[in-house]
Amino acid sequence: MRRTTVYDVAKEAGVSTATVSFTFRRPDKVKPETRERVLAAAKMLDYVPSANARGLARGQTGVLGLYSFDMLIERPIGDDDEDDESAIADMADEEFDCPSVLSYPLYVDEVQRGFELECRRRNRAVLLGTAVRRDDGAGITDVAGRVDGLAVFPNKFTDTLPLTSLCRSIPIVRLSEGAGTDPAAYITCDNVRGVNLLIDHLVDVHGVHDIQFVGSMGNYDGRQRFAAMRSRLKTRGLRVPERPLDDSTAGTHEHFVTLCETIDMGRLPQALVCATDQTAFEVLAVLRDAGVRVPQDVLVTGFDGILAGRMLDPALTTVRQPMGAMGQLAARLLDERAGEPWKESEQYHLPVRLVVRNSCGC
Repeated sequence: MRRTTVYDVAKEAGVSTATVSFTFRRPDKVKPETRERVLAAAKMLDYVPSANARGLARGQTGVLGLYSFDMLIERPIGDDDEDDESAIADMADEEFDCPSVLSYPLYVDEVQRGFELECRRRNRAVLLGTAVRRDDGAGITDVAGRVDGLAVFPNKFTDTLPLTSLCRSIPIVRLSEGAGTDPAAYITCDNVRGVNLLIDHLVDVHGVHDIQFVGSMGNYDGRQRFAAMRSRLKTRGLRVPERPLDDSTAGTHEHFVTLCETIDMGRLPQALVCATDQTAFEVLAVLRDAGVRVPQDVLVTGFDGILAGRMLDPALTTVRQPMGAMGQLAARLLDERAGEPWKESEQYHLPVRLVVRNSCGC
């Protein structure tokens, strides 16, 4: 399928190619009615403005892209802040409808490393893109126009991006996302097996029969892991919670109200299964501040297997997903598409393994 060019948009909109270029690069220089006509034509044709590939006979850039989100997307740290830590601390004291530091996926670095290593092996350059605001459609479109394929990390603002139209122009890989309707490749770990390993370990090794879930339902991994836990508990004949103990999406103690109330009433379950390692870090901090001992008073587990879990006291029992392999697979799939979009969605599940440490009582 041929990539739509600036000439196609110009013909459809009845303007010159220079006007199309100005519409995307210098919209202030184009009359509003003309700009709207060009944008409407571009949307209809699924046009992605290319920054450096127009003149290449193969229509390829030799570059693959990786797109993520600024963890302080609503309030980037400026040069006038005294330091990063003070800026982050200030944010924790205010009300923002945005991701917190702990909702930013720390596994990004490991996925990125795998992506870059595979690109290097395949003689591909890497372009990293970062959303600077929640509806950064222009930003991701610009990045897409510079690359032969793009991998996108999940975020609460992903649905605001023009991924559906981009999927028809270049190959797109959605990381840590379940298969959707867009023609893209979706890569995730085997969440169901990971949760089953955790539950079976808690029940069979530690005799646990009262388990609660802590974590966000605002993303695919969180929802699937909670559903898997409920299914496994039902299979084992144990009590099945209707909802998470805390549907926490932020990394401050104020967002663990139910957990704090449960501690105050002395009604903690035997084990807390956290949606991610990052959530587990915050849960451990809440428990420590309340004088609750882990694992003596309650067992705590995570999911993802990020390296920081080894450094905790107690060290975190978790499920390790192959983050480097996820990045490598994304780069390989994009490279093999050679700029050709997928015609339908494809799903890839990567294996996981249980990592037993001290926080579960082992």
